Amino acid sequence: MMMTIGFIIVAVITVIIVGFSFAAINGRRNRKRAVGFFHPYTNDGGGGERVLWCAVRAIQDENPNLHCLVYTGDHDATPQSLMARALDRFGVTLLSPPKVVHLYKRKWIEETTYPHFTMIAQSLGSVYLAWEALCKFTPLYYFDTSGYAFTYPLARLFGCKVICYTHYPTISSEMLSRVRQRSSMYNNDALIAKSVWLSRCKIVYYTIFIYLYGVVGSCAHLAMVNSSWTKSHIEKLWGFPDRIKRVYPPCDTSGLQVLPLERSAEIPLIISVAQFRPEKAHSVQLEAFSTAIKRLDSGLPKPKLQFVGSCRNKSDEERLQMLKMKAIELNVNEQVEFYKNVTYRDLVGLLAGAVAGIHSMTDEHFGISVVEYMAAGAIPIAHNSAGPKMDIVLDEDGQQTGLLACTVEEYADAILRIIKMPEMERLKMAAAARKRALRFSEERFYDDFKTAVGPILCHISR
Repeated sequence: MMMTIGFIIVAVITVIIVGFSFAAINGRRNRKRAVGFFHPYTNDGGGGERVLWCAVRAIQDENPNLHCLVYTGDHDATPQSLMARALDRFGVTLLSPPKVVHLYKRKWIEETTYPHFTMIAQSLGSVYLAWEALCKFTPLYYFDTSGYAFTYPLARLFGCKVICYTHYPTISSEMLSRVRQRSSMYNNDALIAKSVWLSRCKIVYYTIFIYLYGVVGSCAHLAMVNSSWTKSHIEKLWGFPDRIKRVYPPCDTSGLQVLPLERSAEIPLIISVAQFRPEKAHSVQLEAFSTAIKRLDSGLPKPKLQFVGSCRNKSDEERLQMLKMKAIELNVNEQVEFYKNVTYRDLVGLLAGAVAGIHSMTDEHFGISVVEYMAAGAIPIAHNSAGPKMDIVLDEDGQQTGLLACTVEEYADAILRIIKMPEMERLKMAAAARKRALRFSEERFYDDFKTAVGPILCHISR
């Protein structure tokens, strides 16, 4: 059965690539001296978009003769609006407005288009979207900043040098393990987890996908990854360690480092900065916050929890509304505030008042928000896995820089610990966290990024 399904998927991909190759032949003849950034959602407001604009700025710095263009499915995007967005939302000043290539087939990569076999369907849909992009404009360098690895073979057919910045693998051994263990999670529906037969089918599906993901990923000339966790997975999946470089993502440590470490003790503020996506596990934070308030000593002030994030689509909007309803159900709605699609300036203002920042995504590939908490002087309470555990929330000069947790009880304990923490102890931990955050600055990103892409950009032809 596995061989049959695998053959069918490979056959479909082969037919697609053969069909697209005719357009690719013409594209090779008309390649422009430019770097094309494949980023279909230029309004997602997350760490991936920050990487996009910092990468554009780095290319403009390093190779001013190379034009930068962005492939986007946001039809209202213009060169001027994107340049303004980079500054307003992320504090990134571009040297010139990027060219814009509008894509009209973005629905083929949207999750809602595929109720079943979403992962492989979105991957194949991304090939179709990339075909539209490359037919409209074929650059010398194709730069994927959104994780669409299945587009790499097509970009090579068009004669492009393929560069990518991978925030997380589309599939990982942990995902496969959860299916084998029949654990219900955002990537493994409860219905499947309860069924032995469906779980076995999904194991076959994931095994085939892992193989295909390795094949397409190996087509990249250079793969930059954002953390030790991602690096180890991509090396295992794609199999070319010499072409994989760890480049920590750009975090706004300079703008946040100047904020005072002293915070008001009248009402302790806890901030949560993350897109309203299912894997961010906002409900865990709400439950932990509710538990902490119930266990809070009567003499201590009640804290406030501030959710700050962006919504990509209708599903995210619905998720935000459900979160508001859950706050009411837990009877903490008076202590919980929601901020949607805030400006960079407003985000800095919110971070300046927080004594702690909470993060709860399992296997977060890196965790830019965790670094932002640390740089701003808010003690991080992060999930005890992947990026935060391996790269970020580590001791600095022997001093603890934050807290790690997994369960609702552990998060509640961490919240209570910070609320009860003596001011001098909090300031000491916050200072150590701020110092560690310097390791993930924008300046560090620019240096490492330019070192990684320099050899590729120096060679115009294969």
